[in-house]
Amino acid sequence: MTESDDIRSTLIDMLEELDDRLARITDDVKHTQEPLAKDSEEQAIQVENDEVLDYLGNSTRAEIDQVKRAIAKLEHGHYGNCEVCGEPISKARLEILPFARLCVRCAEKAEE
Repeated sequence: MTESDDIRSTLIDMLEELDDRLARITDDVKHTQEPLAKDSEEQAIQVENDEVLDYLGNSTRAEIDQVKRAIAKLEHGHYGNCEVCGEPISKARLEILPFARLCVRCAEKAEE
């Protein structure tokens, strides 16, 4: 198995895990397991929980988009290059964050 195959496998595994997480969050928001409570106080708590789940769902969708972008970059031969400066992203960074778009230097500048 080549390094590219290993990276692809890692990204595909991440994508499947994120898709599963999003499906669970969506089910929770839709209350497929149990309907909203009839008690107004319990409904208020459930609404607050739904807001948290909505945030988690949006965050998961964004991460899915990042992983898909990394897979596309891999397919087009651009994986591992910083989107700002074009320099290679360190292997250590890519091992920690396989869908990293920026090298450490550019990521630090973006956070300033």
